[in-house]
Amino acid sequence: QVQLVESGGGLVQAGGSLRLSCEASGRTFSAFTMVWFRQAPGKEREFVSAIRWSGGMTYYADSVKARFAISRDNAKNTVYLQMNSLKPEDTAVYYCAAPLLAYYSGTYFRPDGMHYWGKGTLVTVSS
Repeated sequence: QVQLVESGGGLVQAGGSLRLSCEASGRTFSAFTMVWFRQAPGKEREFVSAIRWSGGMTYYADSVKARFAISRDNAKNTVYLQMNSLKPEDTAVYYCAAPLLAYYSGTYFRPDGMHYWGKGTLVTVSS
């Protein structure tokens, strides 16, 4: 089992920044690809960013590329999402997730491909 707890959400003005954290416990965190999703009111949950277990490869949705940065500290069992130049359309609940299998090397970063989920943290960007 992997338990995931997100933090760092809040209210920020457009153009501002936030850093989300996702702390993991349970199975070996350093063996898991970690993924951030978000879900805005009335919309489906969507992929935001992912990072391989080693931190060597990262992936971003086009909508956040060049504004968001994902990173991880395996010594702290934590993955981060640095969000800059925030826009009102970034308003959503942000979730941390991981696939079932360690050392997942695919690129199927969709909600139905994840097994472990946090409860989410709300990010609200005001205009």
